[in-house]
Amino acid sequence: MTRQERLALSLVVEPGDVRLRDLLRIHDPGRVLRAVRGEVQLPDQHLPEAWTERARDLADRVDRAMARAESTGLRWVCPGDGDWPTSLADLDHVLPLQGTAGAPLGLWVRGTASLRALCDQAVAIVGARDCTTYGAEVASDLGADLTDAGWTVTSGAAYGIDGCAHRGALALGRPTVAVLACGADVDYPRSHSSLLARIAEDGLVISEQAPGETPLKGRFLSRNRIIAGLSRGTVVVEAAVRSGSLNTLNWADQLGRTTMGVPGPVTSQSSGGVHVALREGKAVLVTSGQDVLEELGGLGAEVSQVEGPTTAFDALSPAMRSALEGLDWRDARTPGQIATAVRLTGHEVHAALDRLEGLGLASRTSDGWVLVRRADTG
Repeated sequence: MTRQERLALSLVVEPGDVRLRDLLRIHDPGRVLRAVRGEVQLPDQHLPEAWTERARDLADRVDRAMARAESTGLRWVCPGDGDWPTSLADLDHVLPLQGTAGAPLGLWVRGTASLRALCDQAVAIVGARDCTTYGAEVASDLGADLTDAGWTVTSGAAYGIDGCAHRGALALGRPTVAVLACGADVDYPRSHSSLLARIAEDGLVISEQAPGETPLKGRFLSRNRIIAGLSRGTVVVEAAVRSGSLNTLNWADQLGRTTMGVPGPVTSQSSGGVHVALREGKAVLVTSGQDVLEELGGLGAEVSQVEGPTTAFDALSPAMRSALEGLDWRDARTPGQIATAVRLTGHEVHAALDRLEGLGLASRTSDGWVLVRRADTG
């Protein structure tokens, strides 16, 4: 199938239509296009009337799409192009979700960066539009931390978590990828026009929808599979029980990608869906960018160790720690008494006490040694 044929077919069939995915499994794509145009027949196949109707003015549709793409700086990228992310092919091999399935015929791209290069190591951050201050801060931090570690943040440029994740990446001057449910040239939501412009400068704004197409409810669901398909893993930050963000998580789960969720307060309805996903084992609990990197197995990911804060006591030698434990605030003790109490030699105690005095932790009196301050409090 040529690039032009893919583009033409995408203007006839609504992206994510399960019927097209099924047809392309048994028929040559070029033949499907010719059948839609009425040039050939497909045995035992009845093409949807909506397809054949839209194909009547297909040449005009193609001309309008190309003209608008040229005027708004969009380009068409599809399988076979060097810029195409091959990970999207996995979408042809999973079950439909909410009536949507299949790999995209191609994508309209706004921006000059390489789609394949940016998505070679990408992670999706999605979540509630009506997010809390907590969720906004977490999403921004994750976006910044993951971008700083060399990962590309993908999201939907919506209000709330999506926008915060993009801004977190942009704050470090790194590229991010926004996947829209409308034409890549359409600023949606409108108030995010400046954000989308910033994203397109060094990153990319992409969509299956033709230039100028408006967002519809079903298009957000089909868009979600693209976000999941482009990414090695998906993190959900705040999602109610019936949140669309969980649809993205379900796509990632079906694709065998890493699925993660950030917990919130148990009383927060905004995190109810995330908590259900965590409880049912559909997502791994993460609380930081480091946690996400460990789950993704990314470069620089190391097993984190939960440690308490470092104090002066941690920096002391074993003998100094023991000697310090043998001291008291009020009762002066001789080196011999300390040695007996902590089972050190007299030489070890004398050396340790001299060093503790130099650190201001112990003091010599006429009757012996006393504790000046604890070393484990700062």
